[in-house]
Amino acid sequence: MTRRLLISYLSLAALVLLCLEIPLGFVYSRGEREQVVNAAKDEAESVSAYAALSLAAGRAERDLPGRVAHCAQRIGGKVVIVGASGVPLATSHPMDTSVSGALADRPGIAAALRGTSTVDVRTSTIGGVEYLSVAAPVGQEARPVGAVWLTVPTRTVHERVHHVWLLLALGGLAVLTAVAVVGFAFARWAGRPIRELEQATHELGEGSGRFTPVTITKGPPEVRSLAAAFNRTAARFAHLLASQRAFAGEASHQLKTPLAALRLRLENLEPDVAARARGSLTAAVTETDRLARMVEHLLAMARLEEHAAIPATVDLGAVCAERHRTWQPLFAREDVSLVLFAGSVGPVLAVPGAVEQIMDNLLSNALRASPPGSTVTIELRMPAPPRRALRESRPRWVDLHVTDEGPGMTQEQRARAFDRFWRAPGAPKGGSGLGLALVQRLAHASGGEATLHAAATGGLDVVIRLPSVRPPAEGHAPGADRPRNGRRREAPALPA
Repeated sequence: MTRRLLISYLSLAALVLLCLEIPLGFVYSRGEREQVVNAAKDEAESVSAYAALSLAAGRAERDLPGRVAHCAQRIGGKVVIVGASGVPLATSHPMDTSVSGALADRPGIAAALRGTSTVDVRTSTIGGVEYLSVAAPVGQEARPVGAVWLTVPTRTVHERVHHVWLLLALGGLAVLTAVAVVGFAFARWAGRPIRELEQATHELGEGSGRFTPVTITKGPPEVRSLAAAFNRTAARFAHLLASQRAFAGEASHQLKTPLAALRLRLENLEPDVAARARGSLTAAVTETDRLARMVEHLLAMARLEEHAAIPATVDLGAVCAERHRTWQPLFAREDVSLVLFAGSVGPVLAVPGAVEQIMDNLLSNALRASPPGSTVTIELRMPAPPRRALRESRPRWVDLHVTDEGPGMTQEQRARAFDRFWRAPGAPKGGSGLGLALVQRLAHASGGEATLHAAATGGLDVVIRLPSVRPPAEGHAPGADRPRNGRRREAPALPA
């Protein structure tokens, strides 16, 4: 912020200086040019009048050389007087015969012999005079008897103009330096509270529960008002965060213990319950288990919302293999096959522990929905990007598919499956209605997404898409394991 404010101050000051100094420099250059031109014209007219009188009195050969030499010495230039035929009458400097014979052909002298005064001024880029010559007729303009030609050195005027431009540049640089010093001090004064607000926001966003009020006695009034509003909002947020953390911690202990004790008491009642009441006792135990799972899911969601963890690198293939080994005995007991197709997909980005929770919830749902003798498939895929897109410029993903052969869901049911506490009609008993909601939260927290599709086997295909950390040029490209006929070659199933 300080740098941006300083750049804006300097840009505005530089624009103002350019709008003032450039016109001022050109006005001064034009004034100097007009002054030296007018002086040369006056000098040429003076010499012309003197030459006319000398020629009329017949004293040209005696008076003109001295006058020309005196004038040339005074202006520091060269003076030439020619007659009506263009022959030099007097010169202030030695002149070759070839040069003196060509004087009448010069544009300025030729115009003066026709009775027209001329001024030839050549200027530099920034307005300085580089060359100046003046030609004036001698005698009456209708019938001139000669011409005067003056060339004036302009080194002094040129240097004076450059000196003024240099002073303007140094003055502008001094002004910009002063503006930079004052602007930097003001930007630091105005930006210090903003930086404190930024630091406090980062501390509050880390979720550590620590909150240090921001000082509101420094900076502009608007920033102080913002700091006061931030302090009130942050204090309320810290209080709510502490209350939620306390609730999660207390609920985890206060709810688990009574539920475990209730289930134990219900199991102890089994020998004393009549056979016709065994069904009610089993239903009560099932609902107790369902309530325990619901409490676990609610606490997991509370912890997920409380701790906004940063996704880290996770070996998805290793996690899937480990959960496959863990759940294999449970699936075998229910006469359901659990198959894993784990290709080389590389690591992904996910919240620590999220993949394990996602796999446990999906496999639990798939086991309850799968009839005996069916198969549940775990498969890892890398979807190929669109053909027209540059693969190096698009993010790469890894898809985790968990497919069962159960009754599946309709399109309307799949649209509501991620809602909290929603259960499909006819769903098996024991579910809490929070598993898929927790799966979606974990996928979003990891930078991915969760979707439901109808499986080709008639069941449900749950797809968890997670961002891959493998560079585009590393390994095989997405879809590289597909042959040209469009069929994908699956990795062999891992043994149980």
